[in-house]
Amino acid sequence: MKKRLLFVFLVITGIRAKAQDNYEIQVYASPTVDKGATMLELHSNFTFDGSKGIEDGVLPTNHVFHETIEITHGWTTWFETGFYIFNTIGSDGRSAYVGSHIRPRVAAPDSWKWPVGVSVSFEFGFQKAAYSSSTSSLEIRPIIDKKWNKVYLAFNPTVEKSFAGVGDNVNYIFSPNVKASYDVSKMVALGIEYYGSTGPFFNYDKLADQEHQVFIATDLDFGAKWEFNAGYGVTLTQAGDNSIFKVILGRRF
Repeated sequence: MKKRLLFVFLVITGIRAKAQDNYEIQVYASPTVDKGATMLELHSNFTFDGSKGIEDGVLPTNHVFHETIEITHGWTTWFETGFYIFNTIGSDGRSAYVGSHIRPRVAAPDSWKWPVGVSVSFEFGFQKAAYSSSTSSLEIRPIIDKKWNKVYLAFNPTVEKSFAGVGDNVNYIFSPNVKASYDVSKMVALGIEYYGSTGPFFNYDKLADQEHQVFIATDLDFGAKWEFNAGYGVTLTQAGDNSIFKVILGRRF
């Protein structure tokens, strides 16, 4: 009972805490990595149409590859820890190691028999000022998902806080992520992913300044040890990068 109350408290706290950056474009599913297993993922994203000039000291993102290595280990059936290594590859001195994050996550155990999958992650780390206007940040990501036969839905009501750099005096930013997919075969699922950033709670940005990105995506099932997701996305407003292609390749050990 105490464990359930603690978990609910964490989720509620997360909901009270900018679109997901281009180093890791992913809507999270609720399950954690199996106990004793390790997941190695490579997030590869290319921006066909991004920022063209330096903004708030951050280098432009146009025609840049973002390569992120993610290593996640499952410690129990309901707790995992992920570690990220962010890198960028581009012309004009834009190839470099960018920063690292650590992400502990807890999930509601299957024994609770909840009607939906639920987990919450806390991601904290740093980024170099030349590649991010926020050099120290916290992301709190509640995760809710459900599978009905061939239909899958996931909702990540994410919130973000900058502790150093531009926006360090701004309240928590609401960045919701949503995914809907349909299994067209045993191997292929097609769907839509949404990534948003509406601005600080209770003081939301004007619609033109908000970030709203939509991706057409596919998930391929190569077996229980593998993960594959790819998609192409565009922005619906003037804010944020437009025309992005992403690939996620993961392997469980």
